[in-house]
Amino acid sequence: MAKFSSNQRVDDPEAVPIRHAATVLIVDDRPDLQVLMVQRTSRAVFAASAWVFPGGRVDPEDATHLDTVTTGLDDATASAMLEVDRNGRAWWFAGLRETVEEAGLLLGAGEAAPQVIDEIRQAVHADAAVFADTLRDHGLQLNLSDMHEAARFVTPVGPPRRFDTRFFVAAAPPNQTASHDEEEVVEHRWIAPAEAIELFRNDEFPLMSVTHRMLACLARYDSVADLMAVAQDHPPTHRVRVIDPDGEYHVVLPGDPGYETAELEIEHGWVRI
Repeated sequence: MAKFSSNQRVDDPEAVPIRHAATVLIVDDRPDLQVLMVQRTSRAVFAASAWVFPGGRVDPEDATHLDTVTTGLDDATASAMLEVDRNGRAWWFAGLRETVEEAGLLLGAGEAAPQVIDEIRQAVHADAAVFADTLRDHGLQLNLSDMHEAARFVTPVGPPRRFDTRFFVAAAPPNQTASHDEEEVVEHRWIAPAEAIELFRNDEFPLMSVTHRMLACLARYDSVADLMAVAQDHPPTHRVRVIDPDGEYHVVLPGDPGYETAELEIEHGWVRI
């Protein structure tokens, strides 16, 4: 798998830097497998009005003081999973932070009271840098083993913003209710992956291509248990490929018809699930 550093620049006219990001596919049996999606505001600079999964920027230095507020995964193991030298837990931590801010769900928090979760959300909304301190103030340790890394995609050369994004999967926490923040995201919805894809094809549900690809991955599973059984084993990654004879840009995954002869270099993405 290709490796990118936080200060790597791309050889294009604008030399756009690649930023680290983390996003979380939160799934629940309702009773079929559904995923939580949020719609970005039309004012957003990146992916305006698109339906996405909760997520955002990663600061690798966030992982340097997490021993008192996280459990279930040490940094050496997390770094090895992501093939980075150190501070791998920062990607997990960013996913947790963005999920509570954008969707009101605090993953790995056990039986945390709704009022506590709301207080943490409000604090993070005002200043993302206080997430660890706020958890510490409430005596919480978040279990990182509740989230499993499932994919990685690097934005192609060209857009004004480029991201190296890790995708995680996690089961919806019991006794918590999702809600959108009404600023960065203006709506939220639990939806079956196949339904989201169908609505997208009918121009009723705007998606980025990478979101479409991850929905296609989720659509292979009938239940949260089936998905998590695969994800927690951290299977090897497979490159996505593209069949594009007539400009249809059809992304295929291992096992799909035409995968063996599809184009490899168009997309820079790897999936585990």
